[in-house]
Amino acid sequence: MLPSGLKLNHLRLILAIDEHKQISAAADALNMSQPAASRMLTEMEAILKTPLCERIARGVELTQFGRALARRARTIFLELREATREINDLRTGSGGSVSLGSVTGPALHLAVPAMRQVSTAYPGIEINIQVENSNVLTRELLAARHDFIIGRIPDDVNPRLFNLIEIGAEDVCLIVREGHPLLEKGIVTASDLPAYDWVFQPSGTLLRRAVEDSFVSLGVALPATVINTSSIILTVAIVRNSNAIAPVARDVADLIAGSGSQAGDIRVVPMGFDIKIRPYSLITAKGRALPPSAKLLYDLILKQAGTYARSA
Repeated sequence: MLPSGLKLNHLRLILAIDEHKQISAAADALNMSQPAASRMLTEMEAILKTPLCERIARGVELTQFGRALARRARTIFLELREATREINDLRTGSGGSVSLGSVTGPALHLAVPAMRQVSTAYPGIEINIQVENSNVLTRELLAARHDFIIGRIPDDVNPRLFNLIEIGAEDVCLIVREGHPLLEKGIVTASDLPAYDWVFQPSGTLLRRAVEDSFVSLGVALPATVINTSSIILTVAIVRNSNAIAPVARDVADLIAGSGSQAGDIRVVPMGFDIKIRPYSLITAKGRALPPSAKLLYDLILKQAGTYARSA
């Protein structure tokens, strides 16, 4: 394709369109104007002699030809990234680098111990970790910005794009500030909760949907006042300074409550009902082999998951 006139910037654009579903948003992500992005898209379609996008009500979506090009483009950029990484490792004499993403709970009790083992045994390895919700992490994995992730496949993402190994379950609890009125009730029921403000992860994330599904199944109205943030630091700050309630992973709540700092003024609400969320998995992109440094960390996390499950 490259001898025919297709350039790497063309491939960057098709990936940006696939991710953002709008020409304008793709152009912003690439720091170019929308007219320039539209011209580049027209160039690509002329070179390949086939339509790559079609307009829909909310923006654009790739045709089957566009999806095929985007899939191959990801592989091309992954190989370029790996070439850069390998050359850098050879030049610096370091042991390689790893990029992973994780939802918060397993980041604390699986990724952190595994990273400590890797850093001790192989001090030359550079590890980059992003802690986010699964919706963000799967997009980052597909864009080849992570080697692997620990999380869940969102409902609106094609699961056939991934390989996954289920490695654990995550308990969800509710946190409030020290002295919160709910703590005087003993065991709290779902009907006690909608009257308070809530701090949620963004709409459509799996933890938020799990909480909302629990409310619906119990016949309780959803909270009326909601603050949306994916930041655990901001979540704790809001909870500490108001009567707001926030759902978090139990491991996160235990870490905060036992920190001995002002953030430790957080208490777990004794609940008379459960919030169920799907188990999390080690996830890689299908057809993409892990480099040695990433495979090392991946295997250690897998081993750590077995140890954690036996001790839980």
